[in-house]
Amino acid sequence: MKALVCKEFGDPDVLVMEDVPEPRVTKGTVKIEVHSVGLNFPDTLMVAGKYQFKPPFPFSPGMECSGIITEVGEGVTGLAVGDRVMANHGVGGFAEYVIAPAAGTYKIPDNMPYDEAAGFPVTYGTTYHALVDRGRLQPGEVLLVHGAAGGVGLNAVELGKALGATVIGTVGSDEKMDIVRKYGADHVINYSRENIRDRVKELTGDKGADVIYDAVGGDAFDQSMRCINWDGRLLVIGFASGRIAELKTNLVLLKGCSVIGVFWGEFARRFPEKNRANFKTMLDMVKDGKLKPHVSMHFPLEKGADAMKALLSRKSTGKIIITVKD
Repeated sequence: MKALVCKEFGDPDVLVMEDVPEPRVTKGTVKIEVHSVGLNFPDTLMVAGKYQFKPPFPFSPGMECSGIITEVGEGVTGLAVGDRVMANHGVGGFAEYVIAPAAGTYKIPDNMPYDEAAGFPVTYGTTYHALVDRGRLQPGEVLLVHGAAGGVGLNAVELGKALGATVIGTVGSDEKMDIVRKYGADHVINYSRENIRDRVKELTGDKGADVIYDAVGGDAFDQSMRCINWDGRLLVIGFASGRIAELKTNLVLLKGCSVIGVFWGEFARRFPEKNRANFKTMLDMVKDGKLKPHVSMHFPLEKGADAMKALLSRKSTGKIIITVKD
C-alpha cells in the first residue's frame, strides 16, 4: 500500500511516499480502508520528535481518519465489515489502510461526509470532554475561547454555543473573525489590535469569563488569569503559541478559580464507556444538523508535508484534511 512515511525526526519535508506492507488486524482492532485523514498539531510535533509519544521508525503520522472497515479482529462487537466509520488510532493514518482500536472507532451518520468525519475524533472528543466533563459549562455562562478559528478552537465555539453559553472568541487577524462568528461566537476579539483582558472585562460588565478554553498558552494564558470570573475554570488544552506559561498562584487564590488540565486521550483510555457516551451525544447532534465540522483545506496524500506547513503557518481555519481515497 501507499503511505507517507517518517524515517527521521525533522520538519515536514522529511516525509517520503513509499510502498509498505498492509497492516494486520489484531484482537480488539479493525482494519480501515482510509478515505480521509484529519491533520492535528500533535502530528507535526510527532514528526519533529517533540511529542510525548515517539513511535519507532519508520512510521506514518495521522492520529485520526475516516473510511470503511475491511476486516474485524477477534473480540470486536458492534462493528462490521462495510461500516462507514471514523477512528482515533494515534498514528498511521497517512496511508491507504490503518489499524484502529475498536474502542476508538465510531460508525458515522449517513449525512456525514468522510472529510468532515476524519477531522472529528480528536478535536471534538477533546472539546466536549473539556467543556462538559472538566469545565462543567452551564447555560448562560460566558465561555472565552483562545485560538477560536483553529481546529479545536472552532469546535469549542460551536459546542459552547450549542450548550447555551455566551461565547467570546479570540483570533490573530481580521480575516478569521467571520468564520468564528459564523460558528456562533457572540463576540470576537482580534488580539493583535485589542487587549484580551480589557475587552473581556468590558464585555462581561467587569466580571470576566466563567470558563476559558486555552489551547494557545503563553500570553493567552497570562491574559486569561486576569479576566477570569470568580469560581471560573481555566481549561489547559495545549500550547500552540510555543510557550508554556507559569502560574502565579496568588491569582488562583484571589479569583477563587480553578486551573484544570484536559488530557482527552487518557480520559478515553481510563473511561471508555463515558467517552463513547460523549461521542454518541455528539454524533446525534451531527445527524440532527446541530454540528457541522468546518474543513478549510484539502491536500492529497502525497502533499501531506505541504498540509503540515499550512497548519504551522496558522493560515487555516477549522480542519485541514488529507484525502487518501475519493
